[in-house]
Amino acid sequence: MIGYVTLGTNDLERAAKFYDALAEELETPRMMEFDTFIAWGKPDGPAGVAATKPYDGKTATAGNGTMVALQAKDKAQVDRLYKIALANGGTDEGPPGPRGDEGFYAAYFRDPDGNKLNAFTMTA
Repeated sequence: MIGYVTLGTNDLERAAKFYDALAEELETPRMMEFDTFIAWGKPDGPAGVAATKPYDGKTATAGNGTMVALQAKDKAQVDRLYKIALANGGTDEGPPGPRGDEGFYAAYFRDPDGNKLNAFTMTA
């Protein structure tokens, strides 16, 4: 089981604004916070997400082929998360809609550091 996913950032304040907005929609508070690291999640809840400056002090880069999927409760929340992401410095990677079969509804976007995320719900 995945406990949490950590994504690198070069600007923690900017990342915090982006992830605070998504977390508010998902009703998921900040769980931990340090000078170089912020995590959103619920103790003993589903997997959380963290934004961190790299420990080695080097520049954070987005992984090619790496993506974090945020589970939404329904299609309307997928739509809202996509809009929230774009309104908070995210970029479009694919608007909300069905993917593959009709049982998977998702939207794709990148955070301000280029990390790829998706908001999805299973509809079947």
